[in-house]
Amino acid sequence: MAPTQLTELLNIKYPIIQAPMFLVSNVDMVKEAMNAGIAGCIPALNYRTLEELRAAIRALKAAKVEGGSFGFNLIVNKSNIKYKSQLEVLCEEGCDFIITSLGSPEETINKAHQAGIKVFCDVTDLKFAKKVEDLGADAAIAVNNEAGGHRGNLSPEELIKQLKTKLSIPVISAGGVGCRADIDKMLNYGAEGVSVGSPFIASVEAGVTEDYKQACVDYGAEDIVMTERISGTPCTVINTPYVQKIGTKATWIENLLNKNRKLKKWVKMIRFSIGMKATENAAKKATYKTVWVAGPSIEHTKAILPVKTIVANLVN
Repeated sequence: MAPTQLTELLNIKYPIIQAPMFLVSNVDMVKEAMNAGIAGCIPALNYRTLEELRAAIRALKAAKVEGGSFGFNLIVNKSNIKYKSQLEVLCEEGCDFIITSLGSPEETINKAHQAGIKVFCDVTDLKFAKKVEDLGADAAIAVNNEAGGHRGNLSPEELIKQLKTKLSIPVISAGGVGCRADIDKMLNYGAEGVSVGSPFIASVEAGVTEDYKQACVDYGAEDIVMTERISGTPCTVINTPYVQKIGTKATWIENLLNKNRKLKKWVKMIRFSIGMKATENAAKKATYKTVWVAGPSIEHTKAILPVKTIVANLVN
């Protein structure tokens, strides 16, 4: 693959970021990603304590290789009460980049840049992309309607081309990449690189159950559905029998509570907490309550493989 602005920004061989995935991403995955010549990223919320986060950063710094890069994802809105302390630890210990999601990245950009850390911001439209560019973001991660988890509304082509023509910072495409042809397509649209998540769920190193990994092999793009039952925000999951049983729409009482101005914030926080706990149980334990987050790019997942093999399949 030819060098791009992303490979130059992160000093990596291939223009790929192993996307941060709640409960899935871990140090072992990112180590293997760096060894394979790409960047890896972990949600800071995957660590219950700041000391665990600090230990993960130090382990990745010790394992870093030439041509590899690592970062962490921060949820930067008020629902993440750990945000400020997590940002402080990241700036103290150091990493190559931070990816911000679900809120204003202004504070993160200012503090991270002081620590020599690059900041990439998740965006789903041009309006927010212009805001993060004005705040000093180093790149925009264009989350399209083929992404896993919380996705955007625009197609990869529409979103990338829109941002490419209006922004001066690099655009990294997130969503819809499961093979080399998909990467080439995103680069041809104008992206400087891609963020790839779902294909890495079925990796040997992923810290989830074998059932979750095997589901990504057994199910395909047509089995991905949107649900409002996890966090209140539409999220893509595998359409397991359990998901079919509980349905994908919010209940009438949830909708009613969401319309109450005074209660809305607290209801959303409680629903997010309950939903994340259910997702954690499905990902980490043997349970019939299988709520497995994934995107349509699992269509290309045919076996549980080491991270290095998944990267090789993506770039060859």
